[in-house]
Amino acid sequence: MKLCIYPGTFNPIHNVHLTVADFALKYYNFDTILFIPAYKPPHKEIDDELANHRYNMVKLAIEGNTQFQISNIEYQNERFSYTYFTVLELYKRYKPEGKINLLIGTDAFREIDSWKFADDLKKQVHFIVYPRTKNFHEKNFQRFTEWRYDYEFAPMEFIDLSSTVLRSRIYKGKPCSGLVPDKVLGYIKENGLYQLQ
Repeated sequence: MKLCIYPGTFNPIHNVHLTVADFALKYYNFDTILFIPAYKPPHKEIDDELANHRYNMVKLAIEGNTQFQISNIEYQNERFSYTYFTVLELYKRYKPEGKINLLIGTDAFREIDSWKFADDLKKQVHFIVYPRTKNFHEKNFQRFTEWRYDYEFAPMEFIDLSSTVLRSRIYKGKPCSGLVPDKVLGYIKENGLYQLQ
């Protein structure tokens, strides 16, 4: 199995997440894209009460796509979600062909050396880095080659949407149709997520 994992907070998941995953699936001919919502991301302040909602929204977003799967691996213990430990466990569960591939945006990859166990993680995965800004230069990432990270840049266009912007739109009551899957938007409304309290 050619496995690619897509870890993230997905707060909430939106159509660009799905576009990135679909591009990677087809361009690299993966068998599966495994979405891994972080239970407790170490680098972000996330409301604990949203953890299950974030998981449920990802599950709804990928319904019907047999090559998209979701894992609750980071929900199985209530500690910080360190990607290194997740990856080690996934090797045991999936027995992938070659290295596990990991989808990551340029914004997160730029900071990856600050991640816990980064030196160990970089030996375990092949990073597929997708653009999170309109104009980024690969030469600005040269240090990761020197630090022996195994990575490549996905040849896809930057699409300007983030979960932060989406939450702001929901909070302000602006329309979000077309930015998130309809099922996810329905779930957000039904559960009153990201609303003015």
